[in-house]
Amino acid sequence: MQFPEFNPYLRKYEEFGSPVVRSEAAVGARGVWARQFAQEQPLHLEIGSGNGFFLAGIAQVHPEWNVLGVEIRFKRIVTAAKKIRAFGVERNARIVRYDAWWLDEILAPGELSGLYLNHPDPWPKDKHARNRLLCPFFAQWAAIALRPGSELRLKTDSLLNFRQMELAIVDQPFEILAQVEDLGRNGVPWPEREEIVTNFQRKFERKGLPVHGMVLRRREG
Repeated sequence: MQFPEFNPYLRKYEEFGSPVVRSEAAVGARGVWARQFAQEQPLHLEIGSGNGFFLAGIAQVHPEWNVLGVEIRFKRIVTAAKKIRAFGVERNARIVRYDAWWLDEILAPGELSGLYLNHPDPWPKDKHARNRLLCPFFAQWAAIALRPGSELRLKTDSLLNFRQMELAIVDQPFEILAQVEDLGRNGVPWPEREEIVTNFQRKFERKGLPVHGMVLRRREG
């Protein structure tokens, strides 16, 4: 008797090949991520790449960057990998399946030149606080992983995420460069060409709901 596959995307993930980086290969790439790309360039990371629209889009805007996306679900990994191919950015974009809480296993101190968070779950209820990615533990890791002078950019549909980020960076070497509570009305706090509007973001725009943006810089020292 043959049993149905528990997750059909598991097989697709295992068979996909580049631009997917398998988890075990990601551990071996720590400190030498340039070997996973066509050439050595500054490494930028998006945590929670979803369908890969931002990942592929920012890699297309910046061919002089290597851009790595991190996701945990097999389906999203496959979808993001297809988006990378569709955008023609296989030279400088990769997607890896890894848990966002354990990124120190795959990224060495000072290896990142940019970090992006698009619509992370705010987990607003107190009983779910332990699930919040925007916490002191994350901020401490980001301060280690980012090179001084690099930016951390947050795009969110929840102002609660602003407050959580502000609390998370207390005692960490970050400064807030900009906070915009309505990107559609007040403009983006990053270069216009780097404003990659994802399908998720468009859902809020169609409903007339604001999307917010924050830019932090990793200070020297």
